[in-house]
Amino acid sequence: MGAIEESGLEIFGKRSDAGPQEKWTTERVLSVRWWTPTLVSFRTTRYRGFRFTPGHYTRLGLGATGASLGDWVWRPFSLASAAHDDFLEFIAVLVPGGAFSEPLRQLREGDAIRVDKASYGFLTVDQLARGRELWMLASGTGLGPFLAILKDPAVWQNYQRLIVAHSVRHSSELAWRDEIAGMPQGELFAEAKATLTYLPIVTREPGATALAERIPLLLADGRLEAAAATPLDVATSRVLVCGNPEMTRELRQSLSARGFATNRRGVPGQMAFEKYW
Repeated sequence: MGAIEESGLEIFGKRSDAGPQEKWTTERVLSVRWWTPTLVSFRTTRYRGFRFTPGHYTRLGLGATGASLGDWVWRPFSLASAAHDDFLEFIAVLVPGGAFSEPLRQLREGDAIRVDKASYGFLTVDQLARGRELWMLASGTGLGPFLAILKDPAVWQNYQRLIVAHSVRHSSELAWRDEIAGMPQGELFAEAKATLTYLPIVTREPGATALAERIPLLLADGRLEAAAATPLDVATSRVLVCGNPEMTRELRQSLSARGFATNRRGVPGQMAFEKYW
């Protein structure tokens, strides 16, 4: 199928193009933010019918103008924007020579990008049994879905503690560091019940952060809980994990050994993991 014709739908004041039978919409890039030469976040317009639960991901498509549908490259990306925002936001790390990374490197404000109409995933709070503390453990761009979850006022009302640990190699990769630290002062959370503990972790710049080891090691030797000033207890703690496969595999093993379990047959668990990585 060739490039779709504009339908003229006005979406949140921006143009969003969707054929009636298409499974995607054509959005426009609103802004691009380079954190490092290979780490980028970007915002797009949002189709008025697009819905997602914080923690979900969707698929993005990039291709040359006029390219056939088969020439567009699609990749899954977690949503970093709030469910109530009038835009969509994503974060990505570029892979040299990557089929999606190379056109993404050229992305500019006003460019077209296709967005799947559906959202997916199990890294959501509703997968978890009720608890007191919500731990969000991320490496690299795995922080993205947690930004969306942190922007949900209900999360701040349903938990007493929100704990975010974000592990990166270099301090420049601590995306949204200031935004996260400042969230408790935001208007939406002024009356919130929960407190926020943000634990940045830089592993390859000695002295850049108080914690400097990989998250699985920090959990194993107790330093992660000490830094958060609270135990990671299966009775009260709930854990969301998103990051590189090695980290998620190690954390699944260590948390399972403590009695944590994922959602099974509709029975809410104590931990959840991103599955599309």
